[in-house]
Amino acid sequence: MTAVLQSGNIWQQAATNLNQCSSAEILQLLEKYQMLPQLIKEVVLDQAIAPISCTAEEEKIASEKLAQHYQITSDDAGERWLEQNHLSREQFRAIAIRQFKIEKFKHLTWGSDLESYFSQRKPQLNRVVYSLIRTNDIGIAQEIYFRLQAGEQTFAELAREYSQGTEAQTNGLIGPVELQTIHPALAKILATSQPKQLLPPTQLENWIVIVRLEKLLLTQLDNSLRQRLLNERFHTWLQAQMTAQP
Repeated sequence: MTAVLQSGNIWQQAATNLNQCSSAEILQLLEKYQMLPQLIKEVVLDQAIAPISCTAEEEKIASEKLAQHYQITSDDAGERWLEQNHLSREQFRAIAIRQFKIEKFKHLTWGSDLESYFSQRKPQLNRVVYSLIRTNDIGIAQEIYFRLQAGEQTFAELAREYSQGTEAQTNGLIGPVELQTIHPALAKILATSQPKQLLPPTQLENWIVIVRLEKLLLTQLDNSLRQRLLNERFHTWLQAQMTAQP
């Protein structure tokens, strides 16, 4: 009968095996398990945050934030979590401080020009609500357009009856969605339209579409979006650093 390894035994066995490996063998294991890119990423981050320091108060905040993230609400729960994850208190503290330094690095590097970056990104981040009917028959598309112009039927009625996409199930209504998530040609049409403006049948890849902008929702630079844009710039930078590695 094959013995089943307990979690603790697996950790001990893995640590023993690694201690017995040469540097070249460890490198081969990292490549085998596709973990080398992750290691390179962490090394790049360590180099980036090396000049950053934290005060004692910041270190305390860092540990509290990490405990909150893992929903650790008491000392006993903390001890159980550390045991389950095979970490010491000092290791937990080191992880918390490192994550805090990474966030501090983001703010120090890109925080001062976030408004400028937001101005560049804003057109893609604005959200729209729009109505859509799509068909692959130009004759049907023109007939739908004329009916809408004449007010013979509502957009919702015609979408339910004729649209060949999932929007038929929502009366043709889509959104709110960010413009950057929409097909570029359709996003351009919507970005230059006026609310309630009915656009004539337009070829969009294999479809003929009839579109009406219902509402344009302008994006505001709140705290949530600030963090999102910081993360966006950070990940763009990190990807560039990873690509530049030999």
